[in-house]
Amino acid sequence: MNQSPQHLIKLLENNQFIFKRSKGCHQLFYNSATNITVIVPVHDSKDLKKRTFLAILKQAGIDKNDI
Repeated sequence: MNQSPQHLIKLLENNQFIFKRSKGCHQLFYNSATNITVIVPVHDSKDLKKRTFLAILKQAGIDKNDI
């Protein structure tokens, strides 16, 4: 499974999340249909830990089996 922040951002954007703002190395995405906000850490092209990646997907309401 690709656990890069860029892959996660594409998944969020495909599920109607839009970029709102960033602060440092964290980017905030918002879905107006579900009123959900998630924060994605983007650190120097490092992959996210699997647990972090899955936790963000869960917060966003995206099933990990759909990716």
